[in-house]
Amino acid sequence: MDDVAAALAADDPLPLLGVASSLLAAFDDRPALRRSSEPALPPLDEVVQSFFEVDLIETSALLAAIAGLAGDDVLRHRVRREIAARRHVLPRWLLGMDEAEPVDSVVEMRHVLGDGVNVVLGVRLPGGHELCVVVYIDHNLGTLVKDAFLVPFGPAELVDVMAASADDPDTALSDLDPADARARITEAMELSALTFPPIETDTWPACRPLVAWAVGLLPAGGTGYVRPVWTDDDKEALAGRFFASPFGAGLDDADRRSLLESLLWFGTDYGPGDPLRWSPVAVEILLADWIPRKIVADVPYLAQAPDLLRAFIRYSHAERGIRSELTDETLAAVDELEPEYQATIRTPRPQGPEALLAAIGALDPDGPWPTADDAFRAFDPREGLAQAVGGHQPLEDLDGDPLPDEPFDWHQVPDDVHERAAEVLDLVDRCCTELLDVELRTAARRLLARVVAADPEILRRRSRAEGSAAAICWIVATANHVFRDGDLTVKQLTSWFGIAGTPSTRAKPLLKAIGVDPDGYAYGDGHLGSPDYLTGSHRAGMVAARDRLRGDDPR
Repeated sequence: MDDVAAALAADDPLPLLGVASSLLAAFDDRPALRRSSEPALPPLDEVVQSFFEVDLIETSALLAAIAGLAGDDVLRHRVRREIAARRHVLPRWLLGMDEAEPVDSVVEMRHVLGDGVNVVLGVRLPGGHELCVVVYIDHNLGTLVKDAFLVPFGPAELVDVMAASADDPDTALSDLDPADARARITEAMELSALTFPPIETDTWPACRPLVAWAVGLLPAGGTGYVRPVWTDDDKEALAGRFFASPFGAGLDDADRRSLLESLLWFGTDYGPGDPLRWSPVAVEILLADWIPRKIVADVPYLAQAPDLLRAFIRYSHAERGIRSELTDETLAAVDELEPEYQATIRTPRPQGPEALLAAIGALDPDGPWPTADDAFRAFDPREGLAQAVGGHQPLEDLDGDPLPDEPFDWHQVPDDVHERAAEVLDLVDRCCTELLDVELRTAARRLLARVVAADPEILRRRSRAEGSAAAICWIVATANHVFRDGDLTVKQLTSWFGIAGTPSTRAKPLLKAIGVDPDGYAYGDGHLGSPDYLTGSHRAGMVAARDRLRGDDPR
């Protein structure tokens, strides 16, 4: 209330509107805007109701400001009745917020490299007060609002200040259609609200409700941002021009043509959508994150990217007529980031969907993760098939015959773990009978026998038989893609055994016992390195894939 009283005493609407906006932002209940660690707040309706119940000029002012920003007609009429009954004297601008008007012009401030734009718009309140809203829309983050703030004077004065302070030949100010400004800022705010983790600055998203109110005063019907369209033919023509130019001399080979396709993918689908405008920020995103996360390839291939990028930056800036000083700054960013990039591509890390899951906390960001070469081998279908069965020759010898209904092999099971092995085997057999099939039962029996023969200590340790049996069934089901391609889920499997959590932890010592890397197994497709654990239908699919890859199958 002291803050509200001080804001009321100021000869400026912005302090009070800022308090109301911060309050509305704090109670925004969209999940993406709230961190899970934050304590739950009461509903906004309860807080607003508390202001109705306390008859103070400060609560009247807050009610008027909240009703004005929220755009809720029912709340606004209710607040007007309440304030009229209290007889508090409030500023005219506060009681007449629904009479506010946008200042005629909207200005866009943009840099030649296209990282983002500042959009400047003004609001005139009853009584003559003017406010100016500045919204920064970041193209590198996906064309979303990264920051915004307000100043207590009109846009004309602010634009003069910005133009004088910028003094930058690479920054341009231009008028923007007010309807287009509304469409663009609204889209960028909606995307910002969906971004996780939420973007936070000293003023954003605290000023979001105030910005949304001001933007809502602009005319509707405008056009949002439209990404430049680059067809495959356009990109192919650009690549041809580059490799034919002096900048691309000596670089025209299969690897670097493929890498350039990735650079053009990044340049057209990310950032401002222009693959010929490279900034230090774009270079940082590309080398520090995008290539190491997105491009699955071996280290020698990925290691060529910085040199190719340098050449393409020089060519791109020359074609766009960008000043050499900016080109030098962008190339310096490549030089600065290359040592870390070269180290990263040689380091185990999450890639593809795993990287996204790690970023949002669904997977352990510390791994374990494969190296680039490991990930590339897993990505290469020929290598993946060979790894699954123990090598290229076993792959050539592979057939699709069903596994027999084979009894458990007791010959190599030490006498002192017979009872324990029998307990695990009984659970495995019953699970396979009810949830899996005869072939998978044979695979599970083989796996259990070989694990116990290789490391009988596994059954000598104090642990639940259900955990070991679940791990055995999980391993053979994963190897045969049962969870990926079938109707069974891991949760259904663990529920059958009455255990909680994933079986992967209990499976680690079992996999190590038969010489399989447990981390690689959990990360990849479940390669056990032998056809002995694979069902006939699964091997038949691998045979068909093998034949297609070597050209024996005309399909």
